[in-house]
Amino acid sequence: MDDATTTATDAVTTVTLGHATDWAGFRAAARTLLQGGRPPQQVQWFTAADAAGDLFAEGSGEAGPAAADDAARAPGASFSPDAPPPASPPRVPREFLQRCERVVLHRDPGRFALMYRLLWRLAHEPGLRHDPLDPDRLRLQHLDRAVKRDMHKMRAFVRFRPVPEPDGGTLHIAWFEPDHWITEANAPFFARRFTQMRWAILTPDASVHWDGQRLHQGPAAQRSDAPPPDAGEALWLTYYRNIFNPARLKLDMMRKEMPTRYWKNLPEATLIGELAQTAQARSTRMVEAPGTVPRRRIAAGPGRAAARPAE
Repeated sequence: MDDATTTATDAVTTVTLGHATDWAGFRAAARTLLQGGRPPQQVQWFTAADAAGDLFAEGSGEAGPAAADDAARAPGASFSPDAPPPASPPRVPREFLQRCERVVLHRDPGRFALMYRLLWRLAHEPGLRHDPLDPDRLRLQHLDRAVKRDMHKMRAFVRFRPVPEPDGGTLHIAWFEPDHWITEANAPFFARRFTQMRWAILTPDASVHWDGQRLHQGPAAQRSDAPPPDAGEALWLTYYRNIFNPARLKLDMMRKEMPTRYWKNLPEATLIGELAQTAQARSTRMVEAPGTVPRRRIAAGPGRAAARPAE
């Protein structure tokens, strides 16, 4: 094992990115490695956290994407004779870049290697763009969908709780546990959606705070940092109980749209069991109940009179 590691050290370029979602650092390193003719099988990707946690990580002392520049041009670097470096800067589809920018947010430790391998292949295999069933392309799409789904769920399932502030205002705080590193990337949506509120979203990865003017990024938080249930939440539960329609209950569809792993942070989830158990009886009572008469009739105006069919 020691010999294999030592041999690989001479042939492998190690890139240590600044953090788990270092998209700018990845782009800079990938561009340099590609133009230097460094094939993907000779590149290892780490983040600063990976290198700090792995005492045996090669190149853990390298400074980041700049190291890729030095390594790609190092004397004796081993390049594939079958894959000469591109004569001009690589040009890839815009969709590929957009997808990679999201895939960086995925927790898959192999995402950087996958993206660089695809970049290399796009530069050297013109037919790859027309092969939608290529395994690497399918893998990238799978990771992309997972990130987009996680961002959508965060937008749907964040629940704020108001907390009075010393200046008399109110700070709305929410706790959320994302599957991927999406907190900061998703924050602009909440800033647009809740522009008039001051709010903070706490997650195990990071925290974001909107002061009404600017977004601020903060450190990771714990569930205990979020406020406990309050009277406003009781009002929300009353509202949810009253709008629940037992005749339209479809538990399988509900679990698909609202996966159970999110339920622990959703106040209304505590009502689902009770409402589901009583749904059949409530539906039966609704069917057997006599019809109701509208309490108020809307008077026909000139426009409505004109719209009546001719008799």
